[in-house]
Amino acid sequence: MPMATMSTKLFVTGGAGFIGSAFIRLLLDRDDATEITNFDALTYAGNLDNLQDLDPERHHFIRGNITDREAVQAALGDGTQAIINFAAESHVDRSILSADEFLRTNILGTQVLLDAARERGVNRFLQVSTDEIMGSLLEDETAYFTESSAFAPNSPYAASKAAAEHLVRAAHHTFGLDTIITRCGNNYGPRQFPEKFLPLAVSNALNDQSIPIYGDGRNVRDWIYVDDHCRAILLALEKGRSGEVFNIGARNERRNIEVAESVLDALGKPHSLLRFVKDRPGHDRRYAIDPTLAEAELGWAPIETWESGLRKTISWYQENARWVERTRSGAYQTYYEQQYGTEVTS
Repeated sequence: MPMATMSTKLFVTGGAGFIGSAFIRLLLDRDDATEITNFDALTYAGNLDNLQDLDPERHHFIRGNITDREAVQAALGDGTQAIINFAAESHVDRSILSADEFLRTNILGTQVLLDAARERGVNRFLQVSTDEIMGSLLEDETAYFTESSAFAPNSPYAASKAAAEHLVRAAHHTFGLDTIITRCGNNYGPRQFPEKFLPLAVSNALNDQSIPIYGDGRNVRDWIYVDDHCRAILLALEKGRSGEVFNIGARNERRNIEVAESVLDALGKPHSLLRFVKDRPGHDRRYAIDPTLAEAELGWAPIETWESGLRKTISWYQENARWVERTRSGAYQTYYEQQYGTEVTS
């Protein structure tokens, strides 16, 4: 059954990450009565800086891994009305290098959370998924992913997220668990880990460093501003019918080369900073989402245009150079030096 009113006690996993922390901020800003337990393992992409200035009376952070059944049970406690699962290993390149953590976190971790939801009597379970589970569309502008599109994952990351969706569906049909699945395209906005394409492009351009572009740069992605995505998730949590799947897209398809050029143009940087690199294995050519169901049933529509969202994103990175430098160290620095050489990162 749909949730008639907003939950007062929510369990958010992966809430120190980019999208999870944006969702928590949205909740706390909107509703003074909401209390959130934020359960995050603080792997390389989790960042406590993303949680600065949150109300400690309503936001409770617990460090833990969703694959740890005892830790999840202890953190979940009684009286939780909904679990929103953002926790995931999500970088395709890393999954190609080694899939082990993706299988553990994205598959086993999801099952652990589903089991805990049933055992604790949680009212609703929302799984945050990705359009990548549906594979690659043809370069036919009339083709779009819908909620009924077949699964055809082409990377270990996408395969692990597809498996997680199957587990959520099984929990709904076998055990009657009240579940919702949302799928989204490429998010962008403040506080995104700098190994992702757009923040990498912004950070490098600000430092007059080259921006790596896979292959011919014509791969198409459907871009959405993170706060628009989070509003859709919240509406799905509140209004979605049990067992439903919602594709969340802003109807904003862009080729990778266009995205990088938009960043350079906004910063007044030369296009000579673009550097084409060897394409990654199995690189999907095009993603595009049909959000008609979310628009019709949830009454959702994006607020930000590509231009306004990009301006906000670039401004945030310009004003938060210390956050960027701290985050660009450690695992990120080592990883990108291995992939592209030292000229790519500071």
